[in-house]
Amino acid sequence: MEGSSHVEILFAFDQLPERDDYREPRPYRGRSDLPPVGVFADRGPRRPNRIGVTCCAIESVHGRELTVAGLDAASGTPVIDPKPAMVEFHAVDVKQPEWGGALMSEYFQP
Repeated sequence: MEGSSHVEILFAFDQLPERDDYREPRPYRGRSDLPPVGVFADRGPRRPNRIGVTCCAIESVHGRELTVAGLDAASGTPVIDPKPAMVEFHAVDVKQPEWGGALMSEYFQP
């Protein structure tokens, strides 16, 4: 990871109970001001595949120890795979529904 500014972290959502049923669209995070969406249309933690992904700034690398900032996972969450972020893999000209911007305006601030 030396020389990289960011790392993509794949992790397992292991600390929340699973839903009984994923078929019905729901308002994201229970917010009635947002439209109901299906489980794969949001980035919430209650997913049938239990896999999460986030991109973090690398603060330091010491051997096999990696310290990051902005990890969007609970403390103690199992990391599946850290991958160095590479510009060539990142999307350009990303489009998202209007409700996505409204949601993220009150979310995580790096």
